[in-house]
Amino acid sequence: MSIFTLMKHAYHTIARPGESVIRDRGSRFLGFVFPVNNLNTIHEILDQYRKSHHDARHHCYAYRLGLEGEEWRANDDGEPSGSAGKPIHGQLLSHDITNVLALVIRYFGGVKLGVPGLINAYRSATRDAIDHTIIIEKLCKTDLTIRFEYPVMNKVMKLIKEEEEIEMITNHFDLRCEIHCKVPTGIKDKINTVLEGQAELIWAVGEP
Repeated sequence: MSIFTLMKHAYHTIARPGESVIRDRGSRFLGFVFPVNNLNTIHEILDQYRKSHHDARHHCYAYRLGLEGEEWRANDDGEPSGSAGKPIHGQLLSHDITNVLALVIRYFGGVKLGVPGLINAYRSATRDAIDHTIIIEKLCKTDLTIRFEYPVMNKVMKLIKEEEEIEMITNHFDLRCEIHCKVPTGIKDKINTVLEGQAELIWAVGEP
């Protein structure tokens, strides 16, 4: 993991799906972008659209997953190499968005566009689909389990109340208390400072 990754506390993605339609010399290019978090969701969306647009000539796509888009793929689906998947992926890079799947479905119109024409069409369809959604910033979060005794309860709950971005997932109050939550990576130092020595902090695997 790079030093940059450790310092980065937010990323950009899309708030909702977006769509577009581009026409060029008889061909129709249907552009779609979807917010996604994992490969299973990506495969489900691709399968769904291949079925609903089974009569289309090409289903080209690209996706980026991860804080820096480190997990990615670009697929030309039978178009000339580099003429579809690459320009689609390029728009995800240009807009600096990740956890996004971009899909462009082509209905062939009978006229070949050539590689430059294809690159322009796939790029434009992806760009217009992104323009029809909203780019948002999301905080990077990590899992944290806090174990503590009852006398520390007020301090723990005050911290969670003050930091609105802390997302409580589960809690268990018995002889010993335990709270499982998702925490913005940017406030980890504060949590360590406030609760150090008074609670057991169990961070997600790989977190310092």
